[in-house]
Amino acid sequence: MASSTTGDGVSEAQTGKKSKKTKNQVDESDLLTVPDGWKEPGFTRDDNPRGLLEESSFATLFPKYREAYLKECWPLVEKACGEANIKASLDLIEGSITVCTTKKTFDPYAIVRARDLIKLLARSVPFEQAVRILQDDMACDIIKIGTLVRNRERFVKRRQRLIGPKGSTLKALELLTNCYVMVQGNTVSALGPYNGLKEVRKVVMDTMKNIHPIYNIKTLMIKRELSKDPDLRVQSWERFLPKFRHKNLAKRKEPKKKSVKKEYTPFPPAQPESKVDKELATGEFFLRESVKKRKKMEEIKVKQGEALTKKQEERNKAFIPPKEKPLMKKTAKDGKLDIDAIKDKVRKAKTKKLGAPPVIPAPPTSTTDKKKKKNKTKG
Repeated sequence: MASSTTGDGVSEAQTGKKSKKTKNQVDESDLLTVPDGWKEPGFTRDDNPRGLLEESSFATLFPKYREAYLKECWPLVEKACGEANIKASLDLIEGSITVCTTKKTFDPYAIVRARDLIKLLARSVPFEQAVRILQDDMACDIIKIGTLVRNRERFVKRRQRLIGPKGSTLKALELLTNCYVMVQGNTVSALGPYNGLKEVRKVVMDTMKNIHPIYNIKTLMIKRELSKDPDLRVQSWERFLPKFRHKNLAKRKEPKKKSVKKEYTPFPPAQPESKVDKELATGEFFLRESVKKRKKMEEIKVKQGEALTKKQEERNKAFIPPKEKPLMKKTAKDGKLDIDAIKDKVRKAKTKKLGAPPVIPAPPTSTTDKKKKKNKTKG
């Protein structure tokens, strides 16, 4: 009986531990889920009444072509930074923008947001969009794409693929992620909520890896529709998402000269014959030097004679007349001319009006009339 009681006690203790674990897991999962419509309260002066102890500052350079735009919108930038008690200064000589905290600054994260603001302005983001970074629920991401592709032409094509025809691909990405995306030079600047920035980065990196953005846009559209259903939020979405396989249909280019591998033999190749061995085989080794020189001269003369004959033949080619093609005489069918057909053609040609009236042939005059005219003139 004692053993049974102890066993029951252990089982109860184990079940109690398991139930505690499950309770803890449920509590953690509840903590991770953010309720709908929840918003973090804003940071006020009451949260940090004493302000900051040290001064913090950030600076960034901007390109020359942004100088005119920054001059125009600089009063608005100073006003926006002044609301967060941050001082902003523009140096046109060095081409830099600097932001720093003041004694009135109470929000320690305001300087980080001001740093992101000047970064976005330097990357050709308009002020109307860049000023949104000062809000609490906004973030930004500057993606460097210049070093992802080595070939410059390929890089330009893939960057244009990200923008799409008349900016349609970029607009679709902005609508699905609720982010503002700006493609400029070797960087892509994105501004929006954190979840949207994560998706934008994935799409941009995949596009630079030669994956068309339309595939990622399609998955984002499906995810957007699935998120509307409260029952499917907890379930896995893998069965609904499309699976695109990379098909490389391009055939491998075969070399023009195919090298045939020789059969493997364990023995090493035979040593090549030396100059002395060749002379011994032909018998030249035992000849005198004068005879050797004479043979060499004879060989040189033979080679020179062959080269001269070849050059002479090439020169004479210019004087050889080309072969003329024999003229093929048109023969009538069955060796007879169709006289009736020729007469019809002549009649039709006469009836046609080609600008001048047809010439009417004069009636034939007899020889007797000519003789009478002559006699009259004599008389």
